[in-house]
Amino acid sequence: MTDLPAFSLLLPVYHGDNAAHLRRSFLSTVNDQTLRPSEVVLVEDGPVGAELTAEIAGLIDSSPVPVIHVRISENAGLAKALTTGLAACTHDIVARMDADDISLPERFAVQIPLIAAGHELVGSGMCEFSEDEAGVEIQGAQRNPPTTPADIARYARFHDPFNHPTVVYTKSAVARAGGYAPLGLMEDYWLFARMIADGAVTRNTSERLVKYRVSSGAYKRRGGLRLLASELQLQRAFRRSGFTSTGQFARNVLVRGGYRLIPESVRRYFYRTIILHTRSD
Repeated sequence: MTDLPAFSLLLPVYHGDNAAHLRRSFLSTVNDQTLRPSEVVLVEDGPVGAELTAEIAGLIDSSPVPVIHVRISENAGLAKALTTGLAACTHDIVARMDADDISLPERFAVQIPLIAAGHELVGSGMCEFSEDEAGVEIQGAQRNPPTTPADIARYARFHDPFNHPTVVYTKSAVARAGGYAPLGLMEDYWLFARMIADGAVTRNTSERLVKYRVSSGAYKRRGGLRLLASELQLQRAFRRSGFTSTGQFARNVLVRGGYRLIPESVRRYFYRTIILHTRSD
């Protein structure tokens, strides 16, 4: 663990987050890590209410590492929150985390050496979970991303090759690609595509280092006209930039766009049995 570079943890919070989930997320990604971040940049994306405000204050007071608390006066969305947070990060290496997920203790001990070895964007596998009314965890689907740069680049033409809550990247590589840009809940995929096109050195580890919380409405939120509009916007951006070919564009609009319109039960089956396991060129 010696001689590894310092790194920042970037954690956005907004009013829709749950205080208990935030606490577990923070503790798992800071206190419980075998390799702790050097600092936490906690971005409060607009007013969050009394319960979250109290939880944030308690986490800052008890944190074993310094916390930079960034407040945005109005909820501006994930792209703005992450852009603001990145600007506040002291270190070039930045680890992402969401306020309702859980990192396994060895997460950064696995990922930071890969960054130190020259990679600029590193993700990992993750497993979905939910909780019953008694708070008992129920294990869900496993997300196993492509691992090599060639497989990542090939897979990216059809599906996001990185699990966003798992990534560690360098600010410099993010900046070279133009940073986060608002794109209807697909800001991460658009950023990663541009980083790949820009030549960022990428890697996923097959180890599942994050537990991703899935609520009862998760599959419903993956569909609908709003997501269809975002999907079409993303695919047009890919085609304009040359990231996808005409044939890939047509396939993506048909398959990924159609996925947004099918019934929720079919969407759940399609996602778990096809999308999670597809490796497309």
